[in-house]
Amino acid sequence: MEYTSLGRTGVKISRIGLGVWQFSEEWGLTDYQKAKNIIAKAIEVGLNFFDTAMVYGDGLSENMLGKALRELGVKRDEIIVSTKIPGDFLSPHDIQKSVEKSLEILGLNYIDVLLVHWPPCWHNVPTYVYARALEKLVKIGLVKYLGLSNFPIELVESFRGNLASVDVEVFQYRYNLIERWIEDELLPYAEASKITIQAWSPIAKGALTGKYTLENLPKFRDVRAVEPIFHPENFSRIWPLILKLREISEKYSKKPVQIALNWLIMSSPVVVPIPGAKDPLQVEEFAEAVGWRMDARSWLELEEMSNNIRIQYSVDYLSYKPI
Repeated sequence: MEYTSLGRTGVKISRIGLGVWQFSEEWGLTDYQKAKNIIAKAIEVGLNFFDTAMVYGDGLSENMLGKALRELGVKRDEIIVSTKIPGDFLSPHDIQKSVEKSLEILGLNYIDVLLVHWPPCWHNVPTYVYARALEKLVKIGLVKYLGLSNFPIELVESFRGNLASVDVEVFQYRYNLIERWIEDELLPYAEASKITIQAWSPIAKGALTGKYTLENLPKFRDVRAVEPIFHPENFSRIWPLILKLREISEKYSKKPVQIALNWLIMSSPVVVPIPGAKDPLQVEEFAEAVGWRMDARSWLELEEMSNNIRIQYSVDYLSYKPI
């Protein structure tokens, strides 16, 4: 396994992490033994960076992850666990209670990285209020490092400006070969500040694995079926890119998913993809996406083709027929 540093902390994290949103009713993986097998394989192949959230499965994801790590006998200082507190929980009282509950559910005595999952859009808690409340958790040892997920630069700056003794070490944004908006300002900002970016949806919820075709898109009961990227109009736009991934994967004796993840890793030294796995074999595939690099020509071919793709997120709405 290849490793890098978490932000400016010097803490060693695997160059690819494991997201566990899939341990939830939404994704259908609610069997604890299956979840444990996935975590066991991740540890076996050298992954030590795990990401969950309080809202994933209403605590089920955190519970399965923590329980599996304990039962597998993993030493606490050998793994890095990040979890996320939702924007609805950002009053100081809610922060304290929800973090204490998260620790109980995870079965840990501290959280390595606590990220704010999204800004408090519904309750409008002032940034300085929750920034200082979160900083206190670091001071008393319940949390080691802070992060922000899905925050615009303006709020990032406001949050960081209200911290006195700590700083943000981790960002989390959607980033994959198709959806590359963070490259405009968020990625350069993170690189300049040496802030780790956890790239969520790094394989576009499976679209970049090569598994799906226009004749075989996610079905109605699959959570991915409502993703705009899988709408036939959008998927037809990315199909040539999927074919290119298949072509390059043959060149390197890899799989398309490994090429897609390797492209992200090559794109920036601060990017750490956190794909989700539904079985141990997928974990092995993710692990084999690091420790090597495709050549510049292959990377540029994907870069050029990706640059010409435009995903239309309003596609379902635009197809509505007025009555």
